[in-house]
Amino acid sequence: MEKNLTRVIIDQTDRALWEVKNVIDCVPDELWSREYCEMPLYKHIYHMMHSLDLWYINPNDPSYQEPDIHIDSLNNLDVKTERFISRTEINDYYRAVKFKIAAYTNFLNDGMLNERPVDCSHSKFELIIAQFRHLHTHMGMVMGFIIEATGQWPTVLGLEKPIPEGDNYNKFC
Repeated sequence: MEKNLTRVIIDQTDRALWEVKNVIDCVPDELWSREYCEMPLYKHIYHMMHSLDLWYINPNDPSYQEPDIHIDSLNNLDVKTERFISRTEINDYYRAVKFKIAAYTNFLNDGMLNERPVDCSHSKFELIIAQFRHLHTHMGMVMGFIIEATGQWPTVLGLEKPIPEGDNYNKFC
């Protein structure tokens, strides 16, 4: 049976977001504030999450609200900021982004994928695919930092491995 495109997008988004949470959980405490490319690791994670939050649906949405933890340039990896982000704050933001994206993808159908969101020059499909590219660039970097420091590889799902339920799984391969 052939899946429609939005079912594939939902499945792959669920898998990607599970992997994001797993990677966040795999960051050892001693790396949380360690700087990579002159930015603390938590800021790399925030940048990745903020991009999903803003760009997955519509980067020009006039009703977009920055998260409560946001300050100017916190999402910019080229600008130093003084704002520390705790694991609790990142996890809360992760849950909010996951909920927002799930609500959006569950609303989509294949016929909507070529549509452009309001005031946006990119199609819904293009925005989603672009975020997968961006997300996995940053996921790869964060995973590399973890692997280098711990010698362990965070678990990934691939195309067919079931998404673990609850906390009873090995966070590392």
